[in-house]
Amino acid sequence: MLTATYAAGMHSAAASAASSSAASDAWLLLIVSLPTAGATMRMRIWRAVKALGCAALRDGAYLLPAHCEQASQLRELADDTRQQEGQAWLLHVQAPGAEDAVAYRALFDRSSDYTDWLAELAEARKTLQTLATADVARLRRRHARAYAAIRQVDFFPNEASIRAAAQWRDFAAAIESIQSPGEPHASNGSVLRRDRAQYQGRLWATRRHLWVDRVASAWLIQRCIDPHARFLWLESPADCPPEALGFDFDGATFTHVGDKVSFEVLLASFGLDDDRGLERLGTMVHALDVGGLTVPEAAGFEAMLAGARRRLSGDDALLAEVGMMLDSLYAHFGAGRKP
Repeated sequence: MLTATYAAGMHSAAASAASSSAASDAWLLLIVSLPTAGATMRMRIWRAVKALGCAALRDGAYLLPAHCEQASQLRELADDTRQQEGQAWLLHVQAPGAEDAVAYRALFDRSSDYTDWLAELAEARKTLQTLATADVARLRRRHARAYAAIRQVDFFPNEASIRAAAQWRDFAAAIESIQSPGEPHASNGSVLRRDRAQYQGRLWATRRHLWVDRVASAWLIQRCIDPHARFLWLESPADCPPEALGFDFDGATFTHVGDKVSFEVLLASFGLDDDRGLERLGTMVHALDVGGLTVPEAAGFEAMLAGARRRLSGDDALLAEVGMMLDSLYAHFGAGRKP
């Protein structure tokens, strides 16, 4: 059974329990009671507790580990229920013993969710070679969102979590090998600050068949770093001449460092990372290249880039056309220094 230690309206219980990750046997129990005519509210609550990752003990009784980030949101849900003329109690409870704690944790086993997702991932992998570049990128983002949704409510990771992580790494690597052969691996260390005056009229080199990070980096070099830059599009990084400044490949002067993609490394290297427009462009490039938070304009830019790659015959023409898109996005995002 569950032992209640406090009752509804207790504001400090959820906050303090959520901040204590060590209290793995501490739980929050939300009990709600709605008017008979509250079908709409009942559905809203059901969707909300499902999104938070709660376990339904019975209709109107929902359990959540107190240490998880979502715990504080239960109080908001209880307050919302009361405002809708329902009744709600948020109880801070403890598992009476070790066996009870194990039983409670079992309610949150996400193995079946991972199994279903992995089956979809396996089917998706069979189609990768037949898809256009933009379609492959969309497929990756769709499965990344599904994976993130499971991980967000995976409060007690187990072997299924480890297996899913390994399969996701393999899937992402397969996509990268198709989208961008020779995609760089992030190096450790910090980004060195450089003097733009020493990088004028230089030869810059990157892999041919430009995609998001490379074309955006070339635009940034031409637009903000070296207006007289000359570019060399390489069949292989091994073909990079010693006098060229390489970017976006392993061993290049400017490439991925830590969690920064090449575009972001160039921003940091030349002191451009305090520009509001460039920062937002960096967010878009980062998301399209390696995933993460994005901006609404990302999907449109990716679609236009994919179309331009199909229509244009060479990387010089691609940079010229996509460069105008990036000029417009830069103006849209708001050029100027961050406050």
